Amino acid sequence: MSNQYRVYGKRWAVLGVYMLVNLTIQLLWIAYAPVTSLAAEYYGVSELQIGFLSMSFMIAFIPLSLPISWLIDKFGFYKMVALGSIIAALCGLGRGWAGNSFGIVMATTIGMAAAQPFFLNSWTKMSGAWFPAKERATAVGLVTLANLVGTAIGQVLTPVLVKTMSLAQVQLYYGIAASVAALLFILVARDKPELPPDESASAERALMIDGLKHALSLREFRNYLIIAFIGLGIFNGITTWIEGIVAPRGFNSEQAGVIVAIMLVAGVIGSVAIPAISDKKGKRIPFLVIGLAGGIPGLVGLTLGTSFWLVALSSFVLGFFLVSINPIGTQYASDIALPTPEGTSNGLISLAGQISVVLVYFMQALKSAKSAYTLPLLIFAGLLVLSIGLALSLREPSEARR
Repeated sequence: MSNQYRVYGKRWAVLGVYMLVNLTIQLLWIAYAPVTSLAAEYYGVSELQIGFLSMSFMIAFIPLSLPISWLIDKFGFYKMVALGSIIAALCGLGRGWAGNSFGIVMATTIGMAAAQPFFLNSWTKMSGAWFPAKERATAVGLVTLANLVGTAIGQVLTPVLVKTMSLAQVQLYYGIAASVAALLFILVARDKPELPPDESASAERALMIDGLKHALSLREFRNYLIIAFIGLGIFNGITTWIEGIVAPRGFNSEQAGVIVAIMLVAGVIGSVAIPAISDKKGKRIPFLVIGLAGGIPGLVGLTLGTSFWLVALSSFVLGFFLVSINPIGTQYASDIALPTPEGTSNGLISLAGQISVVLVYFMQALKSAKSAYTLPLLIFAGLLVLSIGLALSLREPSEARR
């Protein structure tokens, strides 16, 4: 019968392998950021060109996000994530086999960048298919955790590995990791269970174009797009330029990797703990406000701190609060936009985050003659204040539908 529902234990296995492919795409994305100067020397190019390897993921996302969201909604998250994981694995292996050829490295990196929307745009599609409503922010929080762990591994492990092997060998190992993750996802995951977990999972969704129009007609959804743009722009900017952010204060590349890893570990804790509380309370807005407000002192400390321990503590505070808003906000946007398909609403949020590449360029353009990023980072703190005002204007999904 259509009104029968069941919550399957297999949802955790599906979530596990889904987390693994999300982890590896982030590892592939961030692999050059902590060794920017060394990579520039290895490939014989400028540091900005190395930075472009990371930024290409954000640039490619802009034209590809909505078409891939349509594919996810039409064919299901399993087939599309499987396709993305295969592309990422092959390009990861190719980047390792490229040696010191920057042209091949760039081409394979663009291939990975093209695959990334299959992962980032399917978070709420996966959670909506396998998890009941009361667990969905937690599920998205765990996927956020996987992304952060992947980024942290790349930030910390890469500077260690390049001491004993070439940069090309490091990339090859990362490609092998992506291949294993792809295989496990294909073998374990499925698009949806035989019976939906609750009534909301079985509800009919609008067509993509109608869903786009509906989502963008909502003031709450548009305001959250701005919040996502700012929050993810800050995160992407710091992780891309971390070595340059802390170097003027006397920190080396290994310390830079540790600082951003601390931010990511704190983000792991925050992205699991705070969404779980949000699920339990059945509220989203208060936790968005707390996350945005809590990120401000962390960002200021990261910008102005002169001792390693102060910068590390600030990094922890920033990661714990700022990163936690992503899973809560992504699920909020999906809920507020119904009956817009999850892949479509998720894709719009991810697109707003990736358009934030302009903030990454903005950081590079506004850094001082001494290569300090103080001004753009303090401007980011001001943008977080603006985001708090936008968050306070939002309504809970249950209130918006009255």
